[in-house]
Amino acid sequence: QVELVESGGGLVQSGGSLKLSCVPSGNNIISVDVMGWYRQAPGKQREFVADRSTRGRTDYADAVKGRFTITRDHAKNAVYLEMSDLKPEDTATYYCKAVRLTTSAGPTRHRYLELWGQGTLVTVSS
Repeated sequence: QVELVESGGGLVQSGGSLKLSCVPSGNNIISVDVMGWYRQAPGKQREFVADRSTRGRTDYADAVKGRFTITRDHAKNAVYLEMSDLKPEDTATYYCKAVRLTTSAGPTRHRYLELWGQGTLVTVSS
């Protein structure tokens, strides 16, 4: 069983910075096609923030372009989101997502088409 474990959320003042981390738990992860971040503000739908493929393709929501940077550590199968110039409207619970995560156990492989983390809260005060 693989879970995505997020960390790094917290309270920050407007204009400040935070770095979110997401690391899959469990052993024998051999690949993760795409990893990304979504967020959900109170009373709103979950929305896309950024993602990055194994080949390095990155995509950002317009609202965060130029302020957020997504990176991956393929050795750890981790994904990070560096957030700068934070604004009160960035306040949300941030969720990590993995797409097509493959594990191996001997000759057997298992593919998780989609996994979500439990979320980490980011609060930006004005």
